[in-house]
Amino acid sequence: MIINIVELTNHHQPMFNVRLHVIIYSILFFGCADRSRPIADANPYQDKVDSILNLMTLEEKIGQLTLFTSHWSVTGPTLGEENRKYIVEGKAGNIFNAHTAGYNRELQRLAVEESRMKIPLLLGSDVIHGHKTIFPIPLAEACTWDLDIIQKAARYSAMEATASGLNWNFNPMVDIARDPRWGRISEGSGEDTYLGSLIAAAKVRGYQGDDLSDHSTMLACVKHFAAYGAAQAGRDYHTVDLSERTLREFYLPLFKAAIDAGSGSVMASFNELNGIPATGNHFLLTEILRNEWRFQGFVVSDYTGINEMIPHGFAFDLKNAGELAVNAGIDMDMQGSVFLNHLSESVKEGKVSETTIDASVRRILTAKFQLGLFDDPYRYTDTLREKEVIYSEEILSHARETARQSIVLLKNEEFEGRKILPLSKSIKRIAIIGPLGDNKEDQLGTWHAAGDASKVVSLLEGVREATPDAEVNVVHGCGFTGDDRSGFSEAVKIAKQSEVVILAVGENYQQSGEAASRSELDLPGLQQQLVEEIANTGKPVVVIVMAGRPLTIAWIAENMPAVLNAWHLGTMAGHAIADVLFGDHNPSGKLTITFPRNVGQIPIFYNMKNTGRPFDAGNKYTSKYLDVLNEPLYPFGYGLSYTQFSYSEIELSKSTITLNDSLDVSVNITNSGDVTGSEIAQLYIRDLVGSVTRPVKELKGFRKITLQPRESRNIHFTITIDDLSFYRHDMSYGAEPGKFKVFVGTSSAETKEAEFELRSH
Repeated sequence: MIINIVELTNHHQPMFNVRLHVIIYSILFFGCADRSRPIADANPYQDKVDSILNLMTLEEKIGQLTLFTSHWSVTGPTLGEENRKYIVEGKAGNIFNAHTAGYNRELQRLAVEESRMKIPLLLGSDVIHGHKTIFPIPLAEACTWDLDIIQKAARYSAMEATASGLNWNFNPMVDIARDPRWGRISEGSGEDTYLGSLIAAAKVRGYQGDDLSDHSTMLACVKHFAAYGAAQAGRDYHTVDLSERTLREFYLPLFKAAIDAGSGSVMASFNELNGIPATGNHFLLTEILRNEWRFQGFVVSDYTGINEMIPHGFAFDLKNAGELAVNAGIDMDMQGSVFLNHLSESVKEGKVSETTIDASVRRILTAKFQLGLFDDPYRYTDTLREKEVIYSEEILSHARETARQSIVLLKNEEFEGRKILPLSKSIKRIAIIGPLGDNKEDQLGTWHAAGDASKVVSLLEGVREATPDAEVNVVHGCGFTGDDRSGFSEAVKIAKQSEVVILAVGENYQQSGEAASRSELDLPGLQQQLVEEIANTGKPVVVIVMAGRPLTIAWIAENMPAVLNAWHLGTMAGHAIADVLFGDHNPSGKLTITFPRNVGQIPIFYNMKNTGRPFDAGNKYTSKYLDVLNEPLYPFGYGLSYTQFSYSEIELSKSTITLNDSLDVSVNITNSGDVTGSEIAQLYIRDLVGSVTRPVKELKGFRKITLQPRESRNIHFTITIDDLSFYRHDMSYGAEPGKFKVFVGTSSAETKEAEFELRSH
């Protein structure tokens, strides 16, 4: 750990109300247990957990299965009497949306000093891309293709969150999404299973570290289980209907990767899957999660997810919903009060076994032991550490680095004899136009937790710091909604007076994220008209698109000379964008989600399957549109640089392999430009014939390398049988003999290719 952490002082230690039963079980569980083992291992706390369980009433057990919000975001750090009562009575063993060390210390004090059983609280929150220091939205962060950067961002997020009293994070969100109309696409890593699985594991390692009892680590919660990103029509909370093959091949592997990395908890999704809500889905929660994957942690519902089985048409009342949920495999009820109000009666009626309740309590108590909360319930409530860690220079520096690595250069053409980007710092007059030019809050993006807009570096501030001698003028021109054109004339005037125009357009933070599905993905409001007005001035223009999803920007792509996709980059957004604009950082980000030309192409993704009538421009009766090309505007893996990279032909170590072999794939990459740059080389495979049809391409590897001008480097990939395996016709998993293509290149659409054969022996 680089930041020095102030240790808890004596006045932070718990002061227990000494009762006989407390003395007995404190001897059992305030000891020197080994906490270095991951939660998924055999439970080293079993005896201690059982000693507590044996002393609990049924109502207290159900209290451990109950999670309530503190409503911090509405009330500020004020503890409502209802929550106080539930904690003291042992009816709420877990609280979320509570933060700051002082506030959370009081919550823990109520639990461990005033309740009968003295069991500490899990204190959770949605730390999706940072707690106070906000990193780029996850979809942007994925475009770094840099697992070290991503894991480190999660590590820093955990450090800030735990310094603010939290010990449980409702992240990583690992839903594969192929429909950018769905607002929560912003929270995930994009459309690819292979890359998404690596990112999921990296985030779990970042949050949980090597030792969950370290007070700078927190319990991860992988969500939303499962297939939430496949909502029909891209509408949030909507129905999901997938074949089991598609579910297992594309959607489940990210969850498995997170669980294999040690994620201590799982959150069920809102959607139904094949007719059964995930919250009551025994197939998902027990048959796959528990029985197949041997998951030992606990499962929490999403917010009132149990209650929502009634409007789903799956439960006839709340009591029935609670029975369905707990018997399917839900351990904890988030905010619904269903378990609290009805589970006791269900047990008395024999509809839920107390053994089932006990198993859930064991999992939750185990997590609390794993976090070290029984040793010191106040370990996450040190106000001195909070002041030292929050917004530290080290964390802000990594936020800036992550942000600039997340930016994707989509276009950079010549204007009057030279490429527009990077801009010269000798420019004297710069216009920044658009609703995101001098805007702080929207840079934070969706789910920005406890982020403070006043700490954000705006684009205007970033450009002014990068060009201290320039005159930088800013005007919004228009907003994100409405039809007010009154700012257009001032925008055009400033553009004409400037040497270069930076157009900052896109979404505000509320136009993507949860419950923010959109049926059209054009620039919202009058922004497209503003862009066209500025284009008509004849000035050189750089368009910076900031959004939580791919937008349909075909007009911009065709008519504007330079385009950067900057997503929502968080606290250090302005500095990061300025670093790229003025050449202090050569962009290297690559898209992890396909950009459609228009909404009519959706869903569109690179690893589609072929048809019996694949596209043929000369034959009407093939798979295509009458009014738009099949190809996307920008494909998966796409991203430009201020230099150019050339690829040699692929070399294979052999042309034929067997089931026991591996294949070495090598290619030479040259920086053929004049500046140092980083390239993300991508390897794809295609199984040409299978017992079930296979995608036209599947990502199976990538390398990020930095090359000096004119430097060349030979890079190698290894293809194993695991890379060639899939769910076959009989749903067994494995590879099949036959011919394969291998592709290596700068994106999924621009590759070199070779062919090899897999034989059974």
